[in-house]
Amino acid sequence: MMKTSATILMLLMVFFVARTMAIEEPAYTVMAEFDEVEYRQYAAYLVAETLVTENSDRNEAANIGFRRLFKYISGDNVTATSMAAGTQMQGRASESIAMTAPVRQRSDATGWSIAFIVPAEYTRQSVPQPTNPLITIQAIPPQLMAVHRYSGRWTDENFAEHQAILLEHLKQNDIQPQGKVVGASYNPPFMPPFLRRNEVMVRVDKTPQH
Repeated sequence: MMKTSATILMLLMVFFVARTMAIEEPAYTVMAEFDEVEYRQYAAYLVAETLVTENSDRNEAANIGFRRLFKYISGDNVTATSMAAGTQMQGRASESIAMTAPVRQRSDATGWSIAFIVPAEYTRQSVPQPTNPLITIQAIPPQLMAVHRYSGRWTDENFAEHQAILLEHLKQNDIQPQGKVVGASYNPPFMPPFLRRNEVMVRVDKTPQH
């Protein structure tokens, strides 16, 4: 009986994973793929970003940043409302924003930057503005990214291992990274590690010449 219950629970979790994986993510086109590294041309998009300076630990910083950003997308924001009779006025009305993927994390000189992707339906003018001054809306221009995907937990060791794989691939193909390597996580923390989708990515200016 216990084994049957455990099996049912696992099936329910897998079903939830399938639904979770349907969450919107930034639009991109795969330009090339070599040695487990994808070269993706991303369209422009917006992020809601917060800088965590009060904790140097990657996981703790991610938790702090995630909580801030989750409050923002859950309604801790200011929305512009259009009034009748041809007048335009600003109103303070909260708006719930759909969850997107991935949550991105990169090291900063003063801490950790944690970011959510803003859904594509919003523009710089229409996106609800955060009420928390620690959160900003940033426009990311179109860019070519080299991306290496892996599963498992989002730990310093895992990140370092796969960052090394990505950077070695670029070195072997005479491609210079155009900035810092970014970590991306697509799943909630209760997801079984073997089902998680994690990525390390960095901006580049070309694809390998094969």
